[in-house]
Amino acid sequence: QVQLVESGGGLVQAGGSLKLSCAASGRTFSTYAMGWFRQAPGKEREFVATRSWRDSSRYYADSVKGRFTISRDNAKNMVYLQMNSLKPEDTAVYYCAAATRNSGSRNAYEYDYWGQGTQVTVSS
Repeated sequence: QVQLVESGGGLVQAGGSLKLSCAASGRTFSTYAMGWFRQAPGKEREFVATRSWRDSSRYYADSVKGRFTISRDNAKNMVYLQMNSLKPEDTAVYYCAAATRNSGSRNAYEYDYWGQGTQVTVSS
């Protein structure tokens, strides 16, 4: 069983930055692919970023490429999402997710464990 707990969300003005953190339990964290997804009101959950466990591969949604960076610290069982140049359309609940059966995916259904989410609100 894997438990994920996100933190770091909040209210920020457009152009600002936030860093989300996700603390993971599990002795084999280093073998999980980790991802970030988000869901805005009235919209489906969408992929934001993923970080492979196999190598340093990282993939981003086009909407956040160049602004967001996903990173992980296997020694601390942590994964992070640094968000810069935030826009009002980035407003959403952000979820951390772990995939135990693949090396990273843009598809939510390929993730086995999810956190409870953290709210990010970007004001214009």
